[in-house]
Amino acid sequence: MRVLSILLACRLRLASYLGARGCPAKVGSDLSMLALLKGRYTARLASTPADLHAAQALRYQCFIAGRGLAGQGPGRDADRFDASCLQMLVEEAGSGALACTYRLMPLANGRDINLSYAAQFYDLDGFSVFTAPMMELGRFCIAPDRAPDADLLRVAWGAIARLVDEKGIEILFGCASFDGADPARHHAALQSLAAHHLGPQAMQPRKRHVETVAYAEHRAEFDPRLAQAQTPALLRTYLMMGGWVSDHAVLDRALDTLHVFTALDIAAIPPARARALRAVAV
Repeated sequence: MRVLSILLACRLRLASYLGARGCPAKVGSDLSMLALLKGRYTARLASTPADLHAAQALRYQCFIAGRGLAGQGPGRDADRFDASCLQMLVEEAGSGALACTYRLMPLANGRDINLSYAAQFYDLDGFSVFTAPMMELGRFCIAPDRAPDADLLRVAWGAIARLVDEKGIEILFGCASFDGADPARHHAALQSLAAHHLGPQAMQPRKRHVETVAYAEHRAEFDPRLAQAQTPALLRTYLMMGGWVSDHAVLDRALDTLHVFTALDIAAIPPARARALRAVAV
């Protein structure tokens, strides 16, 4: 009974918060995607400005301070895309400590893809003919003081799976980041992507950013074990589910990172993995 009361209170706070911020209807309509309680962790949507600030503070720790880029400012990683996104918080059930966060931008179809964060860096016009709902996943990070244990990742992806099903999402996409903008540090991983994970030509993003690495044009031998070790955890998860990547990477020197565009056709997820994710999402 106490849990039901808490969920109802969260629902009311979220409705009030979204209404006050004037969020787009596509965001404000997601009131059923409220909370997921599994084992040690809960996943829920940000429902107050304080929740959003907590997510931005964790992002700052991971993407800015953790890379030695901290400077003057409020200690939050915030940008104009936050206002159009659902902010997910994965917290420890007992303490309420924030363990993981990410944001999701639902899009009605491919005609809206230029509203996405990724469209700053990649020409995504190949998606414009896509008529089904899509969703961008971004700013995925785990608190530096904890290991990315299996339970945490299952809950994080289970929450994504629930929203994918509720909104009928058919493509999940985003930018998967490598730590460090020097391509030489990620050579084996990039060569593995070129050899095994390039996307269909008709949907391949074209170059938009000034600084890119066309790793697919300069293939070389690589050590598969080193490639696996160099591949970020989020990107490995995409690839295990059948995701594909762009043929070039973008150098983002402001965040000292190199990233690749990544897309996942929901229908292409292996049935066993899809069932496992949906079991968590129930």
